[in-house]
Amino acid sequence: MSLIRERFLSLDIFRGITICLMIIVNSPGWGALPYTQLDHAQWFGFTLTDLVFPSFLFAVGNALSFSKKNYEGNSLFMRKLIKRTIIIFLLGYLMYWFPFVHREGNGEWAFNALSHTRIMGVLQRIALCYFLGALIVYYLSEKWAVVISIFLLMGYWIVLYLFSETGQELTMLGNVGTKIDIFLLGNNHLYHDKGGPVAFDPEGFFSTLPAIVNVIVGYLAGTFIQKMGKNYETVAKLFITGTLLIVTGLFWSQFFPFAKKLWTSSFVLLTVGIDLAAIGFFIYLVEIKQWKKGTYFFLVFGKNPLAIYLLSELLLVCLQTIWVKPDVSFYQWINEVFFQIIFPGSFGTLTFAVCYMLLCWLVGYLLNRRKIYIKI
Repeated sequence: MSLIRERFLSLDIFRGITICLMIIVNSPGWGALPYTQLDHAQWFGFTLTDLVFPSFLFAVGNALSFSKKNYEGNSLFMRKLIKRTIIIFLLGYLMYWFPFVHREGNGEWAFNALSHTRIMGVLQRIALCYFLGALIVYYLSEKWAVVISIFLLMGYWIVLYLFSETGQELTMLGNVGTKIDIFLLGNNHLYHDKGGPVAFDPEGFFSTLPAIVNVIVGYLAGTFIQKMGKNYETVAKLFITGTLLIVTGLFWSQFFPFAKKLWTSSFVLLTVGIDLAAIGFFIYLVEIKQWKKGTYFFLVFGKNPLAIYLLSELLLVCLQTIWVKPDVSFYQWINEVFFQIIFPGSFGTLTFAVCYMLLCWLVGYLLNRRKIYIKI
């Protein structure tokens, strides 16, 4: 069966919704705790926020299924793959280093030392998963891609339980993944929550391995949709497969709990299962039922996903760096004098996040009107 080489509006909307949610959960207001579902699970558990990043990796795999046809010859494929991987990784590295300076307690500015920069991160994980996932689906058959996915998920489970200091408890510092990250990257190059002494990177090197499966499943879903087309059979099979993966993930979680910060194998199955069901729903709604109302809003995000995401992260850092009075950033001030006054508590943090997301959308809207699409 040949592939139907047409863009699916539903896939672009899925990617746009992912970026929209990513901005909201990454930019909560200050002054109160966010709603539970708009924050990551502390360790074991699962929230709506935990679904966002895996869904973006799934969308990367979807996009890969459409772009694979553009690679004619191994040399061209490798050049584009390596170039994109390096650029995305470096953008992520520089994003965490930005603004390259910080304000000391005495009010003076100091340079952020290169020796204490975080190496891994969200874009860095996207780059590595894209690179390794693309190699697998380009050089191997879909059958082997499934076999490797199973191997990655099972192997990750076995290694964590066999070699972690605390065995089945899988603590933040006792799991073998943290030990590997410290050995490879060094304590000073890992994530330190709130600048504290504890070094643990939720986007560490070792936990990136099972995340590759999110890209692979996204790719397999994309090729399947192109083969089957826009019909009820496609939707039904996506729902059935998604449901089976969710049920399998729920069963596995009894032995290997959901943990986004560890990216456990059960977490992978749960997230790809939900994403498959979501894609099926969007195909039914947008492609079959031709529902177009409100879709433009999310397409704006989907047209420039990387540029809008970078803008959202860098602009938030700027708001947190600019001081309006001693020890109070503009980010804190605007929440203190406006959002927490009018919408006190968790609703105020959500209102700020939504307003901030709309500001980023406006930039995307202006880019889209001028037909400016920033790609790598």
